[in-house]
Amino acid sequence: MFRILIVDDHPVVRFGLIGILADELDIDVTEAANSRDALKLIGEQSWDLAVLDLDLPGKSGLDLLKDIKQRRYCPPVLILSVYPEEQFAVRTLRAGASGFLSKESAPENLVKAVRKILKGGRYFSEFVADKLLSRPNDQAATGYPHETLSNREFQILCLLGAGKAVKEISRELSLSAPTVSTYRARILEKMGMRTTAQLVHYAVRNRLVT
Repeated sequence: MFRILIVDDHPVVRFGLIGILADELDIDVTEAANSRDALKLIGEQSWDLAVLDLDLPGKSGLDLLKDIKQRRYCPPVLILSVYPEEQFAVRTLRAGASGFLSKESAPENLVKAVRKILKGGRYFSEFVADKLLSRPNDQAATGYPHETLSNREFQILCLLGAGKAVKEISRELSLSAPTVSTYRARILEKMGMRTTAQLVHYAVRNRLVT
């Protein structure tokens, strides 16, 4: 029996994922609704797989992925997200995920991804494979300006794109407002933009926000 941890803040989504996987695999599933509870469970028990959403309350899925990969004994991680793979998959895979799957995918693709990762493999689409192979040295894989950003800069770009003010972001990420403003200035410089409004427009146009 495989032990799987599902991390998503929507109970209906967790229920659906458990139903899909339990019909096809011999699994023991535990649920977590946020990064804090997920890290506690990962620290206390051993897991064969963690399935993470990117959009979590408090610490984001990208930050949670980083924390998981820093642990001495860490499970493989499958990212399951509403965000488009062309914008997020390469970043998450390079951050240590074993797979990326859109929530719009068919249920059989979820089962296929989980089976492959449980066998020690990685799961990603042909599109992502082409991008990884075309830029083997961790260079920007898609040609989008945001691919030049660090994970923290990318996270703040997404929050700015969602219309959040500097003070809101500072509270959410436990950073000082001046630190967030410094990140914003760095993002503007890297992306060749001058205003926050331009960042918001870019994030919306490129589907970096839901």
